[in-house]
Amino acid sequence: MSNQITFIRHSQSRPIPGQPPSQWALTETGRQRCAALAEHMRSYAPELIVCSTERKTIETGALVARHLSLPHCTATDLHEHLREQVGWLSDAEFARSVAALFAQPDELVFGEETANAACARFTQGISAVLAAHPHQRLAIVTHGTVLALFLAQQNGFDPQPFWRGLGMPALVVTTLPNFQIREVIAKIASKD
Repeated sequence: MSNQITFIRHSQSRPIPGQPPSQWALTETGRQRCAALAEHMRSYAPELIVCSTERKTIETGALVARHLSLPHCTATDLHEHLREQVGWLSDAEFARSVAALFAQPDELVFGEETANAACARFTQGISAVLAAHPHQRLAIVTHGTVLALFLAQQNGFDPQPFWRGLGMPALVVTTLPNFQIREVIAKIASKD
């Protein structure tokens, strides 16, 4: 087993009112940032990129994989905290809703899944990916909220400030088997 795993928060996506977040595509800026993300990833020498089943992560993973000449695939249970039925929220409303989710992890306060349910599902998804690829150095492309919940649980910190600090994209390198954070590159910009 590799001694590390790299988590990637997907690149910048374009919210579209009336469309579920899982279907949002990357912006042109988001696509460009994937080249810079790939260059950051090179030093961690991933062998496989695993993406959630949401469009923005698949696009992020495919672009990074192409830059690094790596295979990529999808896996279940790595998707964002479920909020497909929430509808359009302003940035301020969204931030308040996520803050409520983090503050009340056992209560259904935002979306269709509690914070603890999302974290448990995501943890199960990570375990399944590691079991399916036990001898490969993995990079997992996922989402900010669920990643913050998972890493906060593993490392004992407040998920909200961590979530607020993550850009699109961002990467977090953790040790295995305990997911202790070794490095965070919170914001990756395209080389314009």
